[in-house]
Amino acid sequence: MARSEPRPAITRDAYDAVLLDLDGVITDTAKLHEASWKRTFDAYLGGRATQRGEPLQPFGHADYRLYVDGKPRSDGVRDFLASRGISLPEGTPDDPPEAETVGGLGNRKNMLLNAVIAEEGVHAYPGSVELIRWLRERGFKLAVVTSSRNCAAVLKAAGLDTHFDAQVDGNTIASRRLAGKPAPDTFLMAAGLLGCAPARAVVVEDAIAGVEAGRNGGFGLVVGVARKGDAAELMRSGAHAVVDDLGVLVPPPPGAADGPAQ
Repeated sequence: MARSEPRPAITRDAYDAVLLDLDGVITDTAKLHEASWKRTFDAYLGGRATQRGEPLQPFGHADYRLYVDGKPRSDGVRDFLASRGISLPEGTPDDPPEAETVGGLGNRKNMLLNAVIAEEGVHAYPGSVELIRWLRERGFKLAVVTSSRNCAAVLKAAGLDTHFDAQVDGNTIASRRLAGKPAPDTFLMAAGLLGCAPARAVVVEDAIAGVEAGRNGGFGLVVGVARKGDAAELMRSGAHAVVDDLGVLVPPPPGAADGPAQ
């Protein structure tokens, strides 16, 4: 959403629930995921290039946005490697991190991510916390919907583990065999857990795959969060509106000037 446009209104007469992604929406952890993926893929690609005498094509930010961001871990591994013309054995979710399988690379990334989280901690965006508290005060049902299997630990580290009525995460995706984003299955399941029709629910996402999932599920409002200046891309992917920070979705107190979102 351009700064001169009015903020989208999330009101109780129009919506009953708000479904929020985790990394990059609630917590400032998307950059940790991207860095962990880069270390994982670059180490694998570097070894492969050396063995085969091929030039190295390192993992970049565009790769993260197009092939990995918002997707279940195994889908991200599979989709990125396919973009490089590489196919690995699936392996299993319990493969050791050194295994050259889809499961092994995914677990290597997760090992790196957990180490960074343990060292640096988890920080929630102040604007996101403000919006979550405002929504709870007004009786909205809230769910966190993420492909991450670390959701519970991240929310607890951020002090937000008691703020949601439902949680659909990477563990849910695996146990229920749900299709990951951009399929709408995870958001539809969260809406079902909250007893809310998709048309009466708001989806909040920063990933292209997540915005597409909201669009594909027929949700009443899909809000993109442009943390990286990618507002136009999120709009093209199906967002009804885009904001830079979720704090702008909280209306000003009565009597305060309600100018353009800042």
